[in-house]
Amino acid sequence: MNLDNNNHSVFLMYYHLVLVIKYRRKVIDETILNRLKEIFEYISPNYNIALQEWNHDKDHVHILFKGEPNSELSKLYSKHQSI
Repeated sequence: MNLDNNNHSVFLMYYHLVLVIKYRRKVIDETILNRLKEIFEYISPNYNIALQEWNHDKDHVHILFKGEPNSELSKLYSKHQSI
């Protein structure tokens, strides 16, 4: 297992985020899925996170990503929840 480090710490931080469509409606098709992934990959460098895995179904998306101690995940969610 390879640990990440910076000047003051050693860490290995993975996050599992599940985004669910309201009322579990089955609306995610390939076009929407590709756009969601494109948006996530576009904003991830701003929050010091890196996409590791991306899985989906028609009513939800599973995202596994790697973060750093200075990753501001609460801002990631609050700024982009209306996308």
